[in-house]
Amino acid sequence: MSVTDLVGKSRTWVNKLSSCVTKDNYGGRTRKCGGEEQRVSTRTVYVGHHQAPETDAYVEEKFCDNRIVSSKYTVWNFLPKNLFEQFRRIANFYFLIIFLVQVTVDTPTSPVTSGLPLFFVITVTAIKQGYEDWLRHRADKEVNKSVVYVIENAKRVKKESEAIKVGDIVEVHADETFPCDIILLSSCNDDGTCYVTTASLDGESNCKTQYAIRDTSSFNSAHSIDTLQATIECEQPQPDLYKFVGRINIYDNNAEPVARSLGPENLLLKGATLKNTKKIYGVAVYTGMETKMALNYQGKSQKRSAVEKSINGFLIVYLCILLSKAAICTALKYVWQSISQNDEPWYNQKTQHERETVKVLKIFTDFLSFMVLFNFIIPVSMYVTVEMQKFLGSFFIAWDKDFFDEEIQEGALVNTSDLNEELGQVEYVFTDKTGTLTENTMEFIECCIDGHSYKQETAETEAFSETDGAQPQPGRAEKSREQLFLRALCLCHTVETQVKDDIDGIVEEAELTYISSSPDEIALVKGAQKYGYTYLGLKDGRMKLENQSNEIEEFELLHTLHFDSSRRRMSVIVRNARGNIFLFCKGADSAIFPRVKRDQIEQTKVHVERNAMDGYRTLCVAYKEYTREEYREINRRILENRMALQEREEKLAKVFDEIETDMNLIGSTAVEDRLQDQAAETIEALHKAGMKVWVLTGDKMETAKSTCYACRLFQTNTELLELTTRTIGDSERREDLLHELLVDYHKKLIYGFPKRRSIKKGWGEHQEYGLIIDGSTLSLILNSSQESTSTNYKTIFMQICVKCTAVLCCRMAPLQKAQIVKMVKNIKGSPITLSIGDGANDVSMILESHVGIGIKGKEGRQAARNSDYAVPKFKHLRKLLLAHGHLYYVRIAHLVQYFFYKNLCFILPQFLYQFFCGFSQQPLYDAAYLTMYNICFTSLPILAYSLLEQHISIDVLTADPRLYMKISDNAKLKWGPFLYWTFLSAFEGTVFFFGTYFLYQATTLEENGKVFGNWTFGTTVYTVLVVTVTLKLALDTRFWTWINHFVIWGSLVFYIFFSFFWGGIIWPFLKQQRMYFIFAHMVTSVSTWLTMILLVFVSLFPEILMIAIKNVRRRTPKTPNSELPMLVSYKTIRNGYV
Repeated sequence: MSVTDLVGKSRTWVNKLSSCVTKDNYGGRTRKCGGEEQRVSTRTVYVGHHQAPETDAYVEEKFCDNRIVSSKYTVWNFLPKNLFEQFRRIANFYFLIIFLVQVTVDTPTSPVTSGLPLFFVITVTAIKQGYEDWLRHRADKEVNKSVVYVIENAKRVKKESEAIKVGDIVEVHADETFPCDIILLSSCNDDGTCYVTTASLDGESNCKTQYAIRDTSSFNSAHSIDTLQATIECEQPQPDLYKFVGRINIYDNNAEPVARSLGPENLLLKGATLKNTKKIYGVAVYTGMETKMALNYQGKSQKRSAVEKSINGFLIVYLCILLSKAAICTALKYVWQSISQNDEPWYNQKTQHERETVKVLKIFTDFLSFMVLFNFIIPVSMYVTVEMQKFLGSFFIAWDKDFFDEEIQEGALVNTSDLNEELGQVEYVFTDKTGTLTENTMEFIECCIDGHSYKQETAETEAFSETDGAQPQPGRAEKSREQLFLRALCLCHTVETQVKDDIDGIVEEAELTYISSSPDEIALVKGAQKYGYTYLGLKDGRMKLENQSNEIEEFELLHTLHFDSSRRRMSVIVRNARGNIFLFCKGADSAIFPRVKRDQIEQTKVHVERNAMDGYRTLCVAYKEYTREEYREINRRILENRMALQEREEKLAKVFDEIETDMNLIGSTAVEDRLQDQAAETIEALHKAGMKVWVLTGDKMETAKSTCYACRLFQTNTELLELTTRTIGDSERREDLLHELLVDYHKKLIYGFPKRRSIKKGWGEHQEYGLIIDGSTLSLILNSSQESTSTNYKTIFMQICVKCTAVLCCRMAPLQKAQIVKMVKNIKGSPITLSIGDGANDVSMILESHVGIGIKGKEGRQAARNSDYAVPKFKHLRKLLLAHGHLYYVRIAHLVQYFFYKNLCFILPQFLYQFFCGFSQQPLYDAAYLTMYNICFTSLPILAYSLLEQHISIDVLTADPRLYMKISDNAKLKWGPFLYWTFLSAFEGTVFFFGTYFLYQATTLEENGKVFGNWTFGTTVYTVLVVTVTLKLALDTRFWTWINHFVIWGSLVFYIFFSFFWGGIIWPFLKQQRMYFIFAHMVTSVSTWLTMILLVFVSLFPEILMIAIKNVRRRTPKTPNSELPMLVSYKTIRNGYV
């Protein structure tokens, strides 16, 4: 088992803030109560376990060891712990109670009849869980016993991984996995950098550069690193892979300690692999179960499907039937015994003492006995079969070759198998735009400098090629402004370079490979390269670029102000060779325009809006020059806040906000993100399937709207309704304007939408509406100044949304995406929602929706890791829903209905038999047959059916999305189909019993003259039952494979073999040999054969008749109305929204 598997199976450790002052478990500092200053606890790590100087106190702290324990059980606690967990399940607990009743009360059936099936279910589950845990134990041992090297007393000491302690200096070599979370101290590279891959943690296969601080980068040997005297203060373990706050204090005997800040760029995570670097030294800060890998595990989804809710409802009905049968039989027993000549049957062997017991107690025990007799109406094996169907069925999705993507060499991934059938019930699809609907492969198209538009038309790199702008101006921007703009593109980014060959320090452009987690940044750097400015890379804190004159320019990188979703911009502060200090900033226009001089905005804003309407992604570029005195103050503030251990990010964000003001706007860029292959066709198919598609994106409205038209979310005849800052403004009256606009839109949609009864007739003349809303307006709706107003806004807003054919939400923050999904989930009717995205900003909505789909995109794998299913491309959603979702829903719905059907068929003759045996609780079937019915005779055929059945071929399902609507809104598990199956089982159960009863009235003699007994009668009923329910499934099967043939006919053959075997031997452990030669004698009777054949035919005749009628209809198919709306969920229509 790989380290990746360990991530998925390791325990989650959550560090919660105490509500009162407590001492940290690991020797950290105390945490404050509410009302006091809130602090995050920290830990102090002594590098190499060297004591601090006498001026500082040396406090020995206790940390956990480096053992990974992903296993759940031990040899000693497996049995009690596993049994406890299994009996927490209601069904298992119910059958345990039944078993205990059989053991303690004189019941008509042996405890074996319920105990053995329960034992089978518990054993199978325990073996499965035990085997999985054994694999975890084996993987833990493999990791914990791996060899690592630790520096002790200036020597390399070989140790097992589990022996590493916090503070140990660890030596790691190329292609080795880091054994714990390590602060990088030095590497074989002079600049203290190293390259790592984190594919096992977040799926990103690109190499990332990690940095050692300059003060320790020279300690690159075992002897020198052992002389380092330092302490590290850092936050307590927390699971975020991309956040780390700490500082290192380096001591020198002749000076005050030097303090340096530490961030995520200095941390090497357990599970990551060292690449392209021969050797590094680092100090362990988090070990074992406190590493980010162990803490970062996202537990399995606890979402419940609609099928599970239906099963629970059906179980309640059948439990009521069980209680009713037991109550009726108990009452009728005492009515029957109230007649003077009737008494307790002699074969119940009741003693006089038992007959004279307390009447109430006797009635209660009789009631329990009847419950035991009829308890098989509750299908114990259904839960195991459903779990096996979901587990095995998930492999068909992962194995589907149509989901395999040649580009990334990966297919679909199933993170949870509990929601397979939910894929067939989706009504709302929420999708991200960038990387989901689009390729996220960026290409630099054009730029604007001081209002002049430039577009690359030739391969020449000497100069720009100017095109006509929206407001043409003579001439072009000054040469210095063009150069400044290109330098900004070459410097303001976090792109890393890889060089294939470096000969004598000469780097050719063709040899450069740019790597970044943001495709936008790579596109901008390559765009500058086309225009003559080539970024050569960062080394020793200096950024190099080659200008149009083939001269090397060098800039010292002073600070990087990183991008985040709230700032929506990033900046760098650099110093050129002449000592001038510049801040270059790029970001969204909404983030840049308020921070630049107003007179510079208008000429660039025109180009930004035009590019956005063309569907391009736009960014604005600005700069600011500082004097040395200004930079000295800025540097002091940044360094001071970077040393903070509490609220570092908030403090830095505040400083950055103050720094990035009064900038000078240079221009803007336009980058094209092409639509994914078949994205438009997929959305069109989802519409035809009755699903409503919403696009939730952080992009500009114009860019997102253009993409929506391109992917056919909006049609040319769609009337767009806007709820944006452009329509409500930003004045103090915007709440009033918003309310007026909401009321106007509501009236328009109420009167313009077709009435429910004439939905099909009036759709052709109906005007389609689309809604566009931005993040700020949504915040106004969700967070109105008055609670009552906010509720009213939300109600009207959702009524508008459900009447629109498509909705576009732009400028959305990640949390707002989740809020939108939650609002739709909670509307009347509780529609099933699906969210699909590819980035970390989509995780919140993926987790919020009923079904979460992650795209294995180019922005990491956070979405894929937190999703229920992951696919390489958006186009794969079509087959996943229309084919796999449709089939899995139909299969599991049939499985559930079939289980209840066959169990009612099984128990109803038992119930009817009580009317002919004086309600004596005499069983109709032998105990072996009771035990084997659900376990062996009838379970395998339905399991094979639920995995392999294709009532409609996959190609037809994918090609005709309208078929999806036939199963929407849990159509197969509604009360109508449930009652049909219930009445069918009641009819067949009645036929089994009374048909055998009346047919045996004419001939009740065997060939030897003996009269047929009650066990022959019961075995005949049982045989008809097993054959009928098995052939019923055969009639339902449309897609036959050799597996179906094997399990269906094999089950019947096995039943016959078992009956001969069970009745052909005198079993020494049985008190009574009542089944001895019963089956053999029964099948030698011609009347028995005729009875069974006739009853099987009569029972299946309604099913055969229905199949014949369906086949006739199938030969003359009706063409569906092409004008029928496919954009509105019929669940929404039925619930009164239309």
